[in-house]
Amino acid sequence: MLKRWSLRAATADAPSAYSAEPVLMNVPRKCLITSLFGGDKMAKDRKIDLVILGLLSHEDLTGYDIKKRIDGSISFFWKGSFGSIYPALNEMEKSGLVKKKEAKKSSGREKIMYHITAAGRKVLADWLKDEQASNDLKYETLLKIYFGGSEDKAVTICNIEAFEKQIKENLELLKLYKENLESVLDEEGHINYYLTVTFGIDTYEAYLKWCTKAKKLLKGRR
Repeated sequence: MLKRWSLRAATADAPSAYSAEPVLMNVPRKCLITSLFGGDKMAKDRKIDLVILGLLSHEDLTGYDIKKRIDGSISFFWKGSFGSIYPALNEMEKSGLVKKKEAKKSSGREKIMYHITAAGRKVLADWLKDEQASNDLKYETLLKIYFGGSEDKAVTICNIEAFEKQIKENLELLKLYKENLESVLDEEGHINYYLTVTFGIDTYEAYLKWCTKAKKLLKGRR
């Protein structure tokens, strides 16, 4: 979610084309954006197969159940597309990482459950042990702020306030999750859930602190 921002590597070979820009005159525009927003590509980093394996490692689920789990807990730090879940499940079934299990609903209709195989658990374990991870920061609000110099400061303040509102809503929900988890920390896996929730809380609180400082700075200037 967070990424350490550093412009030192970007300043070594700055082209003269940007020499007219104040403060950032030695920083190539492309390198600066890459440093701030985590890469040239704005598409989300999709590791839907590993997310699915992680969820199935706890219990058998339907495709819809997987979507609900992603929306209900993981979406605070990783976004997944519902449309990518079933194609991923089909591919993983062909690869032997998951297998289908039929079960009956209370209504008598059959539903398709997915079960992780030993091969799937091996792939998941290998990924968990791999120290490399993609932790790109991609916030459209920051893009708007970065390019907002051509508009009135009120526009930037409005964007910050919209971001602030969203963060406050997410923070309230995370604090509820934290409260619920504190009573079950000794159960398998719950300490890990708790760590991701507290990371989110600390991060969002830092974001709110930044919002306050940013608005104060903008309002104090003409």
